[in-house]
Amino acid sequence: MSNDAWLNKVNWSEDGLVPAIAQDAENGDILMVAWMNRDALKQTVQLGEAVYWSRSRKKLWHKGEESGHTQKVKEIRLDCDEDVVLLKIEQVGGIACHTGRRSCFFQRLDKGKWVAVDPVLKDPHEIYKK
Repeated sequence: MSNDAWLNKVNWSEDGLVPAIAQDAENGDILMVAWMNRDALKQTVQLGEAVYWSRSRKKLWHKGEESGHTQKVKEIRLDCDEDVVLLKIEQVGGIACHTGRRSCFFQRLDKGKWVAVDPVLKDPHEIYKK
């Protein structure tokens, strides 16, 4: 059995991707959902930090490469259908979302409207100085 046999167990989509959930290893908060291809998952294991596949940029994306908000991977799990990866992570800097919030899930449905309920911890213009 090859060293990459564990990658073959993942039920990759037709386009070679699998959704990946980033969960705070300490308190269980869901911080974000992204996509991974085989290379992203393999690099995540090798680096010990989350690497995703950016569908918009069509390239590998080491989380935090621009912002410094990397994700240190503590544990990786595969769901029962083997088509979703769960990363239990330590979010460096406490910000996972490009909006400057802790979590990408900052909007709550309230009486038929989406309301931002979590604060911006850091202005995105300060995070992404381009």
